[in-house]
Amino acid sequence: MSNLQNGNKYKRILLKLSGEELLGERNLGIDPKILDNIALEMGQLVGIGVQIGLVVGGGNLFRGSALSAAGMDRVTGDHMGMLATLMNAMAIRDALERKNISTQLMSSISMTSVVESYDRRKAMRYLKQGEVVLFAGGTGNPLFTTDSAACLRGIEIGADIVLKATKVDGVYTADPLKDANAKLYQVLTYDQVIEQKLSVMDLTAICLCREHQMPVAVFKMSKAGALLKLIMGHPEGTLIQPE
Repeated sequence: MSNLQNGNKYKRILLKLSGEELLGERNLGIDPKILDNIALEMGQLVGIGVQIGLVVGGGNLFRGSALSAAGMDRVTGDHMGMLATLMNAMAIRDALERKNISTQLMSSISMTSVVESYDRRKAMRYLKQGEVVLFAGGTGNPLFTTDSAACLRGIEIGADIVLKATKVDGVYTADPLKDANAKLYQVLTYDQVIEQKLSVMDLTAICLCREHQMPVAVFKMSKAGALLKLIMGHPEGTLIQPE
């Protein structure tokens, strides 16, 4: 796959959004303004020929960890979290379609009366047709995070890069919200992330990317123009890549 189209560095991307990205100023749920902003960003990228796969988490609607600590079965909690990702993906699909952006939603959990089941070959066809493809339901298995799902789908669809959107503008030496002296890493290797135990993604996701040489960029989605700059190949956030 060529990496260059209309001056873009990346032709096909897998964008990972956390559920918390959809909160906006809310404590729970989905902020319609955030959905509109996401749709505008996606529209920009589609307009310059970028093929977009998107995985979204469910933490704005449900977090199994708290209930697990209170005694809920972990597998049950994870399945509930997967359903939360489906609700978020449906909300994003609606926002995109209201902006006349052709979108397909596929779920790794079979729910055929509501959404199409995940099929890699169909997803590839949709991407080539210029449609945004939303991947819901995580990996379809408990005990795996949506970060792992994003890396897995990125590898499966032959994405040029996995872009992880966060609330901070990259990976720091320490939590920048707690430590004013924290410094931003511009480039890291997979091994550095693992050895330094940096909070980028869970270990399974990072090891998967390392094994398949899939670069990962961590950036701040709410920073105006950050996503487009990344696509055009300009320095933004933190890039994690092979040595």
